[in-house]
Amino acid sequence: MWKRILLATAISAALTSAAMAENLTVGFSQVGSESGWRAAETTVAKREAEKHGITLKIADGQQKQENQIKAVRSFIAQGVDAIFIAPVVQTGWEPVLREAKDAGIPVFLLDRAITVKDPSLYMSVVTADNVLEGRLIGDWLVKHEAGKQCNVVELQGTVGASVAIDRKKGFAEAIADHPNIKIIRSQSGDFTRSGGKQVMESFIKAENNGKNICMVFAHNDDMAIGAIQAIKEAGLKPGSDILTGSIDGVPDIYTAMQKGEANANVELTPDMAGPAFDALEKYKKDGTLPPKIIRTDSRLYLPADAAAQLAKKQGMGY
Repeated sequence: MWKRILLATAISAALTSAAMAENLTVGFSQVGSESGWRAAETTVAKREAEKHGITLKIADGQQKQENQIKAVRSFIAQGVDAIFIAPVVQTGWEPVLREAKDAGIPVFLLDRAITVKDPSLYMSVVTADNVLEGRLIGDWLVKHEAGKQCNVVELQGTVGASVAIDRKKGFAEAIADHPNIKIIRSQSGDFTRSGGKQVMESFIKAENNGKNICMVFAHNDDMAIGAIQAIKEAGLKPGSDILTGSIDGVPDIYTAMQKGEANANVELTPDMAGPAFDALEKYKKDGTLPPKIIRTDSRLYLPADAAAQLAKKQGMGY
């Protein structure tokens, strides 16, 4: 009898939890679709929302903070249960986040952090250790060059984005004690293939048609792929004449590795929404506050790993 009562109680609790999840509506202010990784993040977010029984409303910010702020205010007006933001830059969010807090709507940050005086304005940030990502590429280069002189050009992400700031910091830390390696040029390619190609073309022209460049460090794969194209068009061989190192783990970079055109990559999972949905459901169920930072894994992969990585990417939203 008691077993039947306990079973019935467990089933009732599970059904209540499921019903609660199905009734949740989340507004997601996405940066945009500037890269293959970003498109994958959006696809995975939709899939995870469906798995959780959550209604997900996505607004494409087109890489403009003003668009994202408008979207957040629209979500507040709609009375959503939570708001997810992948912030284009890390400053300027206090006013709209205060509005969300006053409305009793929890905010989760995906992929990128922000800088605010009052950390209670957002509940949690789901992100990789972006400093570590940059450091992993730098550590690889230090070992690969083993004391040889190496001039690096850097393709930065969007100016003001926390991920760009952190990846730059990590790489710089890794090479700081190695005077044979130095960054000779650094400029934003805005996380896009076209931006990466354009900036790399200018780097090549400025550095003796690329002969002074040992490596290009790109803050994401799409800029690296654009740089690879620029290197080839300059009559040089990417992966040998100019080494490449980048971050994200999109399929095209592993294809480039198989061709010998890319050398080192740090994978960034596109599943940022899944952990946020888990944390949101726990909070709505019993008030459990999530950690302020929910970390995802970052790992270095080399050409020998490319085939396995490509196989893994199938069905991930790329």
